[in-house]
Amino acid sequence: MTRIVIIGGGPGGYEAALVAAQLGADVTVVERDGPGGACVLTDCVPSKTLIATSTRMAVMSESAALGLRFSGGPDGIVGGLEADLATVNKRVRELARAQSFDVAERLAYEEVKIVRGEARLVEPHVVAVGDRHIRADIILLATGATPRVLRGAEPDGERILNWRQLYDLTELPEELVVVGSGVTGAELAGAYLSLGSKVTLVSSRDRILPTEDADAAAVLQEVFMRRGMKVMSRSRASAVENTGDGVVVSLEDGRKVEGSHCLMTVGMVPNTRGIGLEKAGVKLSSWGTVIVDKVSRTSVPHIYAAGDCTGVLNLASVAAMQGRIAMWHALGEAVQPLKLGWVSSNIFTDPEVASVGVSQKMIDSGEVNARTVMLPLFTNPRAKMQGFEDGFVKLFCRPSTGIVLGGVIVAPRASELILGVSMAVQQHLTVDQVAHTFAVYPSLTGSITEAARRLMTEHAY
Repeated sequence: MTRIVIIGGGPGGYEAALVAAQLGADVTVVERDGPGGACVLTDCVPSKTLIATSTRMAVMSESAALGLRFSGGPDGIVGGLEADLATVNKRVRELARAQSFDVAERLAYEEVKIVRGEARLVEPHVVAVGDRHIRADIILLATGATPRVLRGAEPDGERILNWRQLYDLTELPEELVVVGSGVTGAELAGAYLSLGSKVTLVSSRDRILPTEDADAAAVLQEVFMRRGMKVMSRSRASAVENTGDGVVVSLEDGRKVEGSHCLMTVGMVPNTRGIGLEKAGVKLSSWGTVIVDKVSRTSVPHIYAAGDCTGVLNLASVAAMQGRIAMWHALGEAVQPLKLGWVSSNIFTDPEVASVGVSQKMIDSGEVNARTVMLPLFTNPRAKMQGFEDGFVKLFCRPSTGIVLGGVIVAPRASELILGVSMAVQQHLTVDQVAHTFAVYPSLTGSITEAARRLMTEHAY
């Protein structure tokens, strides 16, 4: 029986463990924090639970335009609604623990052994956890990543926080300064804005979400600012000071931003140092990530890696697929290499931003030749009924064949809507085929089929 040791119990680790166990391997998962890893316990599950609450609050706060009134406050629904952060965070923590328990039960059902502790490689085929040594034929590294710390702005867990420390707060930050305007910064800045905090977002770039679709970022930034967020572009933080009753964020240009709390979202650092990888011959990039190929192999034939420690794409879905692919390959099953062009991603802001396939940037630069159509969301009948005004559906296809190459959706629940575009990309469907697919009327998905009809009829191919 093949002995497999998986270091890390997050999505990359536990999904790999399930595959390996079902294929008859003897599987041990070593996890420091608990089943599900940081993704379930401190990162993805808690943040998306918090965001779900904030989105509900935003919907209620904006319901006056639909003719609804709330009698609990003098100013209508906004005046009578407030967030009880202690209760919100209690629910967040409980859901994270429950999800971790579900993962543990699933692994136990497949007879996967779980060892609690920190692992390190002491020999190419030996993993040590404390004084215990575990021999393995195959090793999978799924060690994840840790919030990056900016020197001079070290989180203290009280007023200077990283996103893993947010769920210990019992009171809503009165004035929250968020440093970093990438996905995590935008998601949490938007969430706390909806919950009732005054939010200042400090961005070192020209706009928020600098690596995402520019049209999508523009919509989201306009929504944030309309709702009262202060967005400081081209502003790089150099230090953060806890003054006792607040924080002072110093910018490189000499300006200072004051607030009650500061949230640092300045990237991730892979958990690859000090666990014996170099000694085992596992090659790392200059960023410290594990170098892998498209079937998750490292530079050592029997050692694989998955998830954030590889730096491929920091998405739970990608980590899980990397882990599955690793086990299929290691155990001799037929396997298709990871195709990043098929990966759909979502930013859980309000509205959400979902994308798949080629990007607008690739098209604009001439790297990809494609036709594009973008439909504003407010033209959709269901969006009008529900009062959704911000967002769009964008679709890309090949000029000659009409094959769908990708798309971007900015809308409430865009994470659900993107599936149809993802299937079209993966199955090489044409805009004709999408256009002839029935969409419910009225529905937001109708904008996807309408976009396909526009591409089908406006240009001959």
